[in-house]
Amino acid sequence: MEIINEFNLNIESRSVNESFCRVVISAFIAPLDPTIEELSDLKTALSEAVTNSIVHGYKNTKGKIYINAKIKRDNTVVIKIRDKGRGIEDIKKAMTPLYSTGDSDRAGLGFTVMESFCDKVKVFSKPDKGTTVVLTKKITGHSAW
Repeated sequence: MEIINEFNLNIESRSVNESFCRVVISAFIAPLDPTIEELSDLKTALSEAVTNSIVHGYKNTKGKIYINAKIKRDNTVVIKIRDKGRGIEDIKKAMTPLYSTGDSDRAGLGFTVMESFCDKVKVFSKPDKGTTVVLTKKITGHSAW
């Protein structure tokens, strides 16, 4: 499918950058005329993925988070969030609701939230190499392109 727009963003794994990512994705998909719900869904899913990289991928350290987003001709948005952190040993287990490797204040619902707000969520990871999360969501609005 033809890509009609794309951006790449590299951020430090700092919690203040999570809200920045929400603003960036909002501006990026605005030409698709998303509903408030679609906009909220993508912002929330992206912030969960970024937060996972900060809290779990780079636990007690700092590193880079790489974000690539594409808009396809059919109004499908694909967002790839990648880190070079600790990685995930057991992806299936990590995607189980309420499972967390974080502190006791973590609910373990990050992947569950991503899956409920996106059409598709894929996770690729290797221990000590990092994790990539790919979020896909079709926007029902009318594209400006």
